[in-house]
Amino acid sequence: MFETINGMPAHVLLVHAAVVFVPLLALGAIVFAVWPAVRARIDWAVALLAVVAPLSALFSMISGNAFYEMREADGTPEQFLDQIGEHASYGQRTFFFSLGLGLVTGALLLLSRRAGTPRAVTVGLGVVAVVLAVITGYFVVMTGDTGAAMNWKI
Repeated sequence: MFETINGMPAHVLLVHAAVVFVPLLALGAIVFAVWPAVRARIDWAVALLAVVAPLSALFSMISGNAFYEMREADGTPEQFLDQIGEHASYGQRTFFFSLGLGLVTGALLLLSRRAGTPRAVTVGLGVVAVVLAVITGYFVVMTGDTGAAMNWKI
């Protein structure tokens, strides 16, 4: 399922979802955490992104692993496989940090709407969400950069 789509490597198609949704989750989590006045207007979008972004990163990671196996099987030179491995390492971290960000953002969404939640809890979750958003943003950029460098840098 994750090897090819219509004859093309699935990874080169599925990765675009992660490139869009993961940064949007990071941005949405930061806005939700630091701007309480807009929470009611963006909560549904941030909740959706908290689910979709980690899933898109997961599908990109799974399809990337399948792409690596296809390249390994067709005799791709070891130097290129090493570059794919570095890219995959960043991709795995992107997935795990986006998953953590999605979970923390989801908890922040739920607890910020629940009456009686201490302010310290929502502020603490907000700080964690912002930190995770920055880290996730870094890893999504590094994943994209290492992937693009394999194909576009001379």
